[in-house]
Amino acid sequence: GGLVNFVVKRPDPNRKLAVTSRQTAGSFGLLTSFNSLSGTIGKFSYYTFYNYKSGDGFRDNSEFYSHNFYVQLGYQIHPKTKLSAELTYLDYLAQQAGGLTDVQFYRDPTFTNRTRNWFDVDWLLYNVKLEHRFSVQTNASVQFFGLDAARKAVGFRTNRVSQVDDLSAPRDLLIGNFRNWGAEARLLHRYKVGGKNSIFLIGSKYYNSENDAFQGPGSATAEADFQPATEQFPTYDAQSSFDFPNRNLAFFAENIYYLQENLSITPGVRYEYIRTRSDGFFRSIDRDLAGNVIRDSLFTDNRDFGRNIFLVGVGLSYKPQANAEWYVNFSQNYRSVTFNDIRVINPSDQVDPNISDERGFTADFGWRGRKDALAFEIGGFGLLYDDRLGEVLRARTRVTAGGEEVELTGAPPVRWRGNIGRAFIFGLEGLLDWSVLGSRKAEGARDYQLNYFLNLAVTQSEYFESEIPGVQGKQVEFIPLLNIKTGLRFGYKNLLGSIQYTYLSEQFTDATNAPQDRQDGVSGIIGSIPAYDILDISLSYRFTKWFKLEAGANNALDNSYFTRRTTGYPGPGIIPSAPRAFYATLALTF
Repeated sequence: GGLVNFVVKRPDPNRKLAVTSRQTAGSFGLLTSFNSLSGTIGKFSYYTFYNYKSGDGFRDNSEFYSHNFYVQLGYQIHPKTKLSAELTYLDYLAQQAGGLTDVQFYRDPTFTNRTRNWFDVDWLLYNVKLEHRFSVQTNASVQFFGLDAARKAVGFRTNRVSQVDDLSAPRDLLIGNFRNWGAEARLLHRYKVGGKNSIFLIGSKYYNSENDAFQGPGSATAEADFQPATEQFPTYDAQSSFDFPNRNLAFFAENIYYLQENLSITPGVRYEYIRTRSDGFFRSIDRDLAGNVIRDSLFTDNRDFGRNIFLVGVGLSYKPQANAEWYVNFSQNYRSVTFNDIRVINPSDQVDPNISDERGFTADFGWRGRKDALAFEIGGFGLLYDDRLGEVLRARTRVTAGGEEVELTGAPPVRWRGNIGRAFIFGLEGLLDWSVLGSRKAEGARDYQLNYFLNLAVTQSEYFESEIPGVQGKQVEFIPLLNIKTGLRFGYKNLLGSIQYTYLSEQFTDATNAPQDRQDGVSGIIGSIPAYDILDISLSYRFTKWFKLEAGANNALDNSYFTRRTTGYPGPGIIPSAPRAFYATLALTF
């Protein structure tokens, strides 16, 4: 890989300026270029970067490029008042190699039989924030934020992943436009009650979204063409068009009460009003056994679903020493479903049209602190879900022109998404960071560093109530029993390095806990995700305070593994993870 760097010298001692230029080259034809600029001029501060990436991936049909731009501006209007703004822009286009069946994955994880699948993102985020300190005790902030974005996907999709792409067939086209904005205000006040410190926070948030979604036929070409082809393919099966004008208003408050100098309790409350609406139509096309259209019906699906949610929580903190803390927290939780999730038709999954929100509670406790060269945190947690949203394997159904839901005989099973039942997830987590050489007193020990770290999570889960056959007593989807990250950080003077080992145990992808079938040569969406481990190595050397070289290897053991069985884009099917990859970076900072 090559590198072109530049230096901007500091013109005077009152102007602070930093410039970073970095280019990285790795395997699979990857090229990245990162350039940043930051500085302070009087009351004005700024930071900006531009990041370019392009490559062809480790599989055929997986080329991509992205342009990412970010700018942050700040202005100190008054010693007590600051105005800041942020803007992020992302332009991303990627060809998608598609998913694999289990047979295909274990035969050759780099295989692809999709040549016409593309994904495009045009993403603009912005935020303006005003902060003011009324006094030492009171400060407030108001911010306005928004999103103006589009997401498009086109490709040949079928729940028979092994099926070779029919180059004359239309592709499935999904277009989503997101025009969202909101505002949030917060007020924080410090005061005393009975001579004890207290901190009060109150705030409000309003969120407005005007989203729309289109699904229908795309062109039969191989290009990244995101124009609808409805006139060429009028009887394409998956067709819908919807607007989603949604509103959300929230009020929240919490207060930290110090019962003693080292003991505090923090109650909190939140009220939410959510109004979810949909306005649009979808088509239902019935065919005979020969594939001829016998009925073509258009259904409107206009919904208006408003709800009021009231949530409470409380936390307790005890600090017996300045560098140690015991804590306990409990809060209600809530997760809303959106009509946008319901109306998209995938070949390998199906959503219950009567899907509803889920509720429950979250509780956690723990002990954290630092002792000499040792930093640690040990804790436990529990999450209860009522009407938990999940997935089970079942036969595909469809709605007829008469509005009846009928099972499609002979069709491969799909992952059905809906409210599965009551589930409980609980476990223990631990974090350890030990500076092995931290206690050495010998002169010159500062030239060396050696840290051992461990992040361990042991998680158990179970559906203990469900009306769906074969679910009660089974584990919750996508929750491995063991999640371990451990390794070393080491260094000598300007040479630094790290070795990290990651292990995740087996996890299930549906609520019936269907096991993996390595002989599955059709779908790739059914079965568990096997256990896998990864070893990553990195090294860096700083020649001067301006010039640094970095290099490393990801997945150094070159293991073949996967973390997803997707039902839609970028699949359906198994999405293989990258094999061993080397990278090198040259960086100049001033």
